[in-house]
Amino acid sequence: MERLVRFMAQQRIRDPLHNLIVFDTGQQLERVLWQVVRSRPFQRLRRIKQLGFAELVFPGATHTRFAHSVGVFHTARQLMDIVRERAGEQRREAQEHIALAAALVHDTGHGPFSHVFETVGKDLGLTLANHEQMSDLLIRNSALADILKDMGSGFANDVADMIKKEGEQTVHNAVVSSQFDADRLDYMRRDRLMSGSRHSAIDFAWLLANLEIANVSIGVEKEKVQEVPTFVIGPKAIRAAEAYVLGLFHLYPTVYFHKATRGAEKLFVELLVRLVKLVQDGSRAKVGLPDNHPLVQFAKEPENIETVLNLDDTVVQGALSQLCAAEDEVIRSFAMRLQDRKLFKCLDIRALVQHKIDPENGRKPDHIEQIDKCCAKVLVALDALKEEEAACGIPTLLTDEAHRVPYKTGDESREPLEQINVRTAGGALVDLKQCSDVVAGLRDFKLARAYFDRDHPQIEAKIRGIIDMEVQACG
Repeated sequence: MERLVRFMAQQRIRDPLHNLIVFDTGQQLERVLWQVVRSRPFQRLRRIKQLGFAELVFPGATHTRFAHSVGVFHTARQLMDIVRERAGEQRREAQEHIALAAALVHDTGHGPFSHVFETVGKDLGLTLANHEQMSDLLIRNSALADILKDMGSGFANDVADMIKKEGEQTVHNAVVSSQFDADRLDYMRRDRLMSGSRHSAIDFAWLLANLEIANVSIGVEKEKVQEVPTFVIGPKAIRAAEAYVLGLFHLYPTVYFHKATRGAEKLFVELLVRLVKLVQDGSRAKVGLPDNHPLVQFAKEPENIETVLNLDDTVVQGALSQLCAAEDEVIRSFAMRLQDRKLFKCLDIRALVQHKIDPENGRKPDHIEQIDKCCAKVLVALDALKEEEAACGIPTLLTDEAHRVPYKTGDESREPLEQINVRTAGGALVDLKQCSDVVAGLRDFKLARAYFDRDHPQIEAKIRGIIDMEVQACG
């Protein structure tokens, strides 16, 4: 009978990555977190894709922030088992609960198409378009806070503080934010699976089996300030850690920074920024949406939590047919492009510059510096051309620049927490770079691209002409 009651107290989610994710609602914490999953702010994550426009390239990559968030919670429980095993009688149940809740709700503030919505917010100076700011407000002040208070009156604030890396730093913080945190361990495996990528695999089981806990010193200007417990790896997992670093790094040029994905993002940002500005300038009739549409309401009150909560991918995608009939020609044109996947053509500026400056791809330091400077000058020149073209009507040229460091070590004050620390056979803690020539030899990934309307071939000629001119000037 007891076993039957226990079974009935379980709520289960079938997940493509983790198989069964079980919430034991017979336990107070998991009962509360199951209520969080059922709440409106969390259910909204079902309608926000994890990888935004990546499905235009990888049709299987339609997985959501909901699936990812539940997966992060599941992974956090696996990491917490390691913490409990190492802590023994010194375990801190209250901190465990805070970390598990933080793992579940850390992404509740994401807007339509995830990170690309944040670019819209940056262009317009909108605070709540930042998913971290929005998550913080939802955890502290929304229905999430009302549910979480069942764990204690200050529990919601403790959860929000842990996500923001505020307050006391314990090993439980490493579950939420570290080189081996639950977020990263879920999304890199999930994104690989759902995109269909055949590289970027990691030996997850072996990494977990070799995770240890140790105190690392943090400070400023070489002076030790305090010791903070975090995850480190044993010497047997050095090769697995190499694959982990490489796997995450490879996802950027192949999936996250794919030219078509980024091209769609550029169109989306231009469209949404244009829509918000028109509504705020009193030209709502030109955007093709009724006054009560969630996008219009958001444009009018972008700092209102409710108007942001009403936004998701389906709201944007459902509006495209109306936006395709907008009076404003920019909105109309870009909405049609997104709806029919008629993206701008991509020209890889960096590849062209590199071929001209370093045709043998010798990657000498002086060549790399020269390429960087030349690309920067090309992008500045293209910004001027972009404004010139846009003044004639619909924008026909967009630019893109991004930079990914393969292995971050953070600022000096937090460097030991940002790096992967390896315990040597002698018991010392060293940076993975000191143990791995592979990781030490990795170079940053940089992109510089131009996207142009293929129906205006003269634009491509102008772009290539600017590249040739700047390469000669840099020579």
